[in-house]
Amino acid sequence: MDRFHRIPLIGVPAVLESSYVTDPTADAELHARRASSFGGRAAAYAEHRPDYPRTALEWGMAGAGHPVRDVLDLAAGTGKLTAGLVATGRAVTAVEPDAEMLAELTRVLPDVPAQLGRAEDIPLPDGSVDAVFVGQALHWFDLPAAFAEIHRVLRPGGVLAALWNHPDESVAWANEFSRLLHTDVNRGVADGEEHLNAAGFELFEKTEFPHSHRRTTDSLLATVSTHSALLVAEPADRARLLARARAYLDTVPETASGEFDYPLRTIVARLRRS
Repeated sequence: MDRFHRIPLIGVPAVLESSYVTDPTADAELHARRASSFGGRAAAYAEHRPDYPRTALEWGMAGAGHPVRDVLDLAAGTGKLTAGLVATGRAVTAVEPDAEMLAELTRVLPDVPAQLGRAEDIPLPDGSVDAVFVGQALHWFDLPAAFAEIHRVLRPGGVLAALWNHPDESVAWANEFSRLLHTDVNRGVADGEEHLNAAGFELFEKTEFPHSHRRTTDSLLATVSTHSALLVAEPADRARLLARARAYLDTVPETASGEFDYPLRTIVARLRRS
């Protein structure tokens, strides 16, 4: 029997790609602008975005009702998650809607089967994969259509695992850094939890894993510059925010000189196909 779950998504800070909005008309335009903003910065995205911990990937796969052999990385971007999935020894296929992002993925991972496609119209046969992974992207989907397509391509007992890298706000300086970037360029974007109904899935679970990203002040600012809120900001607003963030990092003992670990939490939500 199909089961329906109210799935609490993560309250991701706006600068980390939250697309949850409050005014339907303006919000649809903002959502579309942000969702399509990454391709022009594909090389920077590939260079600066963090990967995902192996423990998070294995936990996601462990939700399946059978061994996982074939994996789809959906909305794969430049392959940050794809590379980690390949390293687990599974057969991985990447699907990505943006041609520039996909070109960067195939440049970095030429042996991975990859093709253009959307979550709402996945170019794979029915029942062809044991797991679908979505890194930092589920909130961009037309969710009813995407869940129907994910259900279609999964084998019975297969698992959907959605991942988000999130600043570890238990670390005081990382929390303040995130707060500095959550300002008026993100107006109209809400941080509250969103709830979804997923037909045909059961065993919803959510957990998180400690993670980190080795950065300098310059490379951390380059990382946040690839987040959609800053990509669509007016140049003057973007420059002002980045200057404020740099000035703050210059005052923090952990970040004021040389390399440091940017503390993250990797949040994973998984659901098993009925």
